[in-house]
Amino acid sequence: MASWWDLRPFFGFQSIRTRFQDLSSRRLGISAVSGAHFSSINFPLIDKKNEEDFRTREVQLGSHTVSSHGYAVARTHKHDWLILLLLVLVVIGLLVVQPFHRFVGQDMMTDLRYPLKSNTVPVWSIPIYAVLLPIVIFLVVYIRRRDVYDLHHAVLGLLFSLLITAVITEAIKNAVGRPRPDFFWRCFPDGKDVYDKWGDVICHGEKEVVKEGYKSFPSGHTSWSFSGLGFLSLYLSGKIKAFDRRGHVAKLCIIFLPLLFASLVGISRVDDYWHHWQDVFAGGLLGLTVSTFCYLQFFPPPYHSEGWGPYAYFRMLEESRQMTQGPNVPNSGHAQLTEVQAESEEGQEGCHGYMGLSLSRDRNATLNDIESGRG
Repeated sequence: MASWWDLRPFFGFQSIRTRFQDLSSRRLGISAVSGAHFSSINFPLIDKKNEEDFRTREVQLGSHTVSSHGYAVARTHKHDWLILLLLVLVVIGLLVVQPFHRFVGQDMMTDLRYPLKSNTVPVWSIPIYAVLLPIVIFLVVYIRRRDVYDLHHAVLGLLFSLLITAVITEAIKNAVGRPRPDFFWRCFPDGKDVYDKWGDVICHGEKEVVKEGYKSFPSGHTSWSFSGLGFLSLYLSGKIKAFDRRGHVAKLCIIFLPLLFASLVGISRVDDYWHHWQDVFAGGLLGLTVSTFCYLQFFPPPYHSEGWGPYAYFRMLEESRQMTQGPNVPNSGHAQLTEVQAESEEGQEGCHGYMGLSLSRDRNATLNDIESGRG
């Protein structure tokens, strides 16, 4: 049994040959239990098909690189990249728009007199840890696995997660117009407060500083952090098979690290008096939700038996298998094989938790169904 620190699944197909040998031993076990009816001669389809699956996946690994298939993959998603550019323009427009200036009376200033401080986490650092850091990890995985589908879809999903989060965050900021905890000193830097005849503030501070003072809800730092690092956490959990039901809780430490960092960023926003705690909570929930939706658009759930790779990779394998499949395979045998593979994929998480090729679950019942023609 592999130890929890065995990160070979992180890089894809490190143990293909070992599992192929295990499959051969399973074939012998099936023949011994079932007798002459299901010997390796009378029942060749299961082993033959799975052998082809292993060999196909092993051959495909490293055969789809950036230089060979990068342009084709990007061209297939050209409309997605155009939408990304559109989202960038939308974000720029939302940053220029003036937020809603909510009524702020004198009696409301009690909770808005916190000191005006600088950012513990500066704005320029967000692209470094929320964009560049995940992309560096994606590149490390690509260098090891040589899978352009994984690299392209991870980068595309990450950028979508960040930009969709930015659009939603800035739109809500401008629409709500909630004052920041340090609004008093933004509005009245000299400490002399002035109000109109309706009791609303008449700010005489710098325009840009006052403008930012009306953009408290939700926290942009927090939503962007959870959007980028939340996507990275999901990506890592799929690569190291954190939910393979083997009980290696130590793997959770790896996937919780990005979430912990994002949480600390959110806490710093409250400590700096730039946000109320509700702003941080809403921003974190928003970023994590968007990152989950964007991740599942390109990758299976991390707990899935094939959660280590993107949907496009398995679709490519299926198309390659259909192209190389011989035309002389009987339809009934193919239907039986499909059922066996489907059931083995369902039981895979309870056994190896890897690639969905186990035949161990309810072995005798499956063979009996095929023998009686119920497959």
